[in-house]
Amino acid sequence: MTDVSAQGPPSDASGRPRLVVGIDGSEHSRSALAWALAEATRRSATVDVVTTFQVDFYWSEAYPLDAERIDSVRAETEARSRAFLDEVRAAPEVAGVPGATDVPVTVHVLDGAPAEQLVHRSAAADLLVVGSRGRGAVRSTVLGSVALHCSVHAHCPVVVVRPGQRAVDGPVVVGVDDSPAGRTALHHAAGEARRRDRRLDVVVARVPADTWSELSAMSGPSAEELCADAVRSGQRLVDEVLGGAPDVDVRVVADVGPADRVLVQQAEGASLLVVGSRSRSRLAGMVLGSVALRTVVHAPCPIMVVHPPRTGTPGRPAVAAAAPQG
Repeated sequence: MTDVSAQGPPSDASGRPRLVVGIDGSEHSRSALAWALAEATRRSATVDVVTTFQVDFYWSEAYPLDAERIDSVRAETEARSRAFLDEVRAAPEVAGVPGATDVPVTVHVLDGAPAEQLVHRSAAADLLVVGSRGRGAVRSTVLGSVALHCSVHAHCPVVVVRPGQRAVDGPVVVGVDDSPAGRTALHHAAGEARRRDRRLDVVVARVPADTWSELSAMSGPSAEELCADAVRSGQRLVDEVLGGAPDVDVRVVADVGPADRVLVQQAEGASLLVVGSRSRSRLAGMVLGSVALRTVVHAPCPIMVVHPPRTGTPGRPAVAAAAPQG
């Protein structure tokens, strides 16, 4: 079933989980929609497809607002969105997933900036799914990438999907550290691994300390010692967040290097990468500096970004445990 909604606050009386996905007719939004429809079958969820249009308003006595033009643009956007949805539903990666073509879908045709509308809709969603062209971090940040904006400001977990990223049967990979963000990521990742019946790879990165001396006595712990300490730290977090006997197969992995590079390497062949982010800043430099958002740009698989709970945030309650970097 497919309906068109005018602008307004999200509402859903079904009580089922809700996924929100943004589309614009591009290949990256096609990948996001296909992923969302398949994911909805795992969650027994409904899907809200959000598409936007923008009209330049020039108000003067000589040129009053043309309501008919607005209605025409909205109707054309609706027709294209419906056709796009039908195409994606018929694609092999969706049609081949049992139940994916029967997922209840509502199409929302809204006027305004896509990132702002998606963030607004995320307040009543369980998951927001967006596509990404995968451009370089600096360029994406300067251009105000919708994926990066949603990753920073959404009220629910965000999954970013790029073209060519197909569903695979690999593990769920999560990057952790001993922070509220890292713990939230671990909590969410365990749920995703459980939902997919996949192993959970808990990744801890260590960066060697820089020293002024070349003397071995002053060089600090070896890579092996750093990794051993990281494994102990990761296992301790698993025990604290998931309990001593988690109902999911867990493997703790440690490596030496920058966290974003380590996570990208470990995510090769993964079904999903989960990271946490502390950053909600609107400053481009701070967004660029986030490990989580640098990972979004380079992840080889779909990536989920989660935030620690915020007090006073609208939407569904967040977990009280909480993911990493920031």
